[in-house]
Amino acid sequence: MRRFFQALLLLVVSGGSVHAQLQKLTMEDAILNVRTKLAPANLSQLGWVSNTNSYYYVDTRLDDPTLFTGDDGILHDEKLISLSSINEKLRKQNADTLSKFPVVEWKNENTFSFFVGNKEYEYDKTKFGLYNTRILDMPDSADRKDTEPLTKRIAYTLANNLFIYDKGKVSQVTNESDENILCGTSVHRDEFGISKGTYWSPQGNKLAFYRMDQTMVADYPIINWQKKPAEVRMIKYPMAGGASHQVTVGVYDVASGKTIFLKTGEPKDQYLTNVAWSPDEKYVYIAVLNRDQNHMKLNRYSATTGELDKTLFEEKDDKYVEPLNPVLFVPGNDKEFIWQSQRDGFNHLYLYNTDGKLIRQLTKGEFVVTELKGFSKNGDRLYYMCTALSPLDRDLYYVTLAEGRMKRVSGDSGIHNCYYNPFNNEVLDVYSNVTTPRKIKLILPNGSDAKTLLTAENPLKNYNLGALKISSLTGKSGEELYTRMFLPPNMDSTRKYPVIVYVYGGPHLQLITNSWQGGQGDLWMYYLAQEGFIVFSLDNRGSYNRGKKFEQAVFRNCGTAEMEDQLTGVEYLKSLPFVDSTRIGVDGWSYGGFMTTSLMTRNPGVFKVAVAGGPVIDWSMYEIMYTERYMDTPQSNPEGYNKNNLLNYVKDLKGKLMLIHGTDDDVVVWQHSIMYLKKAVDVNKQVDYFVYPGHPHNVRGKDRVHLMNKITDYFKQNL
Repeated sequence: MRRFFQALLLLVVSGGSVHAQLQKLTMEDAILNVRTKLAPANLSQLGWVSNTNSYYYVDTRLDDPTLFTGDDGILHDEKLISLSSINEKLRKQNADTLSKFPVVEWKNENTFSFFVGNKEYEYDKTKFGLYNTRILDMPDSADRKDTEPLTKRIAYTLANNLFIYDKGKVSQVTNESDENILCGTSVHRDEFGISKGTYWSPQGNKLAFYRMDQTMVADYPIINWQKKPAEVRMIKYPMAGGASHQVTVGVYDVASGKTIFLKTGEPKDQYLTNVAWSPDEKYVYIAVLNRDQNHMKLNRYSATTGELDKTLFEEKDDKYVEPLNPVLFVPGNDKEFIWQSQRDGFNHLYLYNTDGKLIRQLTKGEFVVTELKGFSKNGDRLYYMCTALSPLDRDLYYVTLAEGRMKRVSGDSGIHNCYYNPFNNEVLDVYSNVTTPRKIKLILPNGSDAKTLLTAENPLKNYNLGALKISSLTGKSGEELYTRMFLPPNMDSTRKYPVIVYVYGGPHLQLITNSWQGGQGDLWMYYLAQEGFIVFSLDNRGSYNRGKKFEQAVFRNCGTAEMEDQLTGVEYLKSLPFVDSTRIGVDGWSYGGFMTTSLMTRNPGVFKVAVAGGPVIDWSMYEIMYTERYMDTPQSNPEGYNKNNLLNYVKDLKGKLMLIHGTDDDVVVWQHSIMYLKKAVDVNKQVDYFVYPGHPHNVRGKDRVHLMNKITDYFKQNL
């Protein structure tokens, strides 16, 4: 059953006495300080000055945060201006000062700008001057601001309508009186790669925007318990199998002040995704997806008439198609574009012409392209991040458009985040792995290192932490399943330890990577290990960045394949001589809460204790776009919905289970866990329960310390 592909051990020890100097983490360290004093050192706002060979960053490690610039030709980066100097110049103009370094935008190689409130200031490094250049006279409540880079026009929303600010003049683009018709906002509940609702044309002459009609979607109550009496806030929440909202795309012409709507046709509850413009501003490209999410058409519409100009190609799948990225035109070539697709089993890059003809598939292999980083200056290469070396790593490659020749650019094994400069083909490379907290390097076009900008020290060197082990198992399906284990410090080989299995298990998330802390964002697992627990995670089938077959294993049956893989992990744990097989617990949130409750009740007796946060209990009560992709509708897949409805298994509960929910959860609505409690009462099963008043789908901020203490205490008491 077991096959180890690698074992990465991280033993955190200090350089001095292990007995006297090493500290224990507090919960505040694990949850709050992990993002401040216990975070690896970093350089803020790292990037390139456009059309130059200069990079810039803000060094926030200094007592007085300072903006630096540099290039490959100088040994020591140049100090440009500090926060205190900016504030001194602002005071001379009787302007408000800043508590932290502002976000800068470079105008040219000598000048950058930033905002203080609604006032834009420019700093010219050749004149050492700070000048107030623009005042944005917009309402304080202006939201979703989208600045067009050439004309500096700003699209924004007020309530449910869309406006444009242009040189002091405000134009109202939409005038919807019904608050359930929203313009300029993201749609389809941010699925399909959608994160905004406005799209400027390349020259800023037109604005494409979403219009979402939710009037047909059922109302759902969110209760504000702090009011006397409590108040109900109604939201629109489209549950699987029910009425979905209807979306159209408008195009506003700035010169004429007129809007036309693209004629995207029927049915009205289709999904309009991946909006993009042609370079000449004549066309809008949209990936139109049917509600069943198994048939996508890449359509091109006239930006002048709204008519469908052409369907370039279609993609179908017997499970689902999931377009996540818009067309990307090749620089200087308005006849060719890049399309990303999983059609061959993995997300790869395809070069098309505007007639819809495939020129060539650019990347191939059993790996996933995860992110595009940009074209070379003349458009002959495309740089991208991918998993070509390992699903645990992210590396920068480029591919030549003429031959499809791939080459790796980044060096060390780990998770890289790269900033590519088309001006000189140089790269700023930020990476970590399980033994490297963070390193930032400048990479030359030939792939060699020009210089190191930062090498972060281990912020945990003074803490008594155990080992982190990344490995793999072979599942019953034959798939390789990656695992992560946090071990207690100073382990006693003769002792048997309790285990907490931390699980997510759902699509679009990967828990385990070859990065600092193995991909874990906080220090809670190290904290649990300090308290005498082993903490184990496994990325089962259905999780991200493993290709279509691996991810689609959950189709129409969410919970089943995932549990099989998680139980493979449990079998492995039980085979270890230092694991107490009678004391295994499980914990997870959201999809992980669904998995936790599934594992506890559909496999009773395997786990002694479980904590499920924000759990999906009944998939028919979850949102349309996500649920119907993986489960189809309740009407077409009643067997799948019934099999994975956790209300059917409450009667089988053994051991201790605590459910946790935020009362204002508008993602996995509170009703899920309430109905579970009702069922537990009906079948005379005891369940522990805790709610966080006023919190949405997760518990953030200082209250998260309370949450993690509660979960930890529950495992201490019962495991």
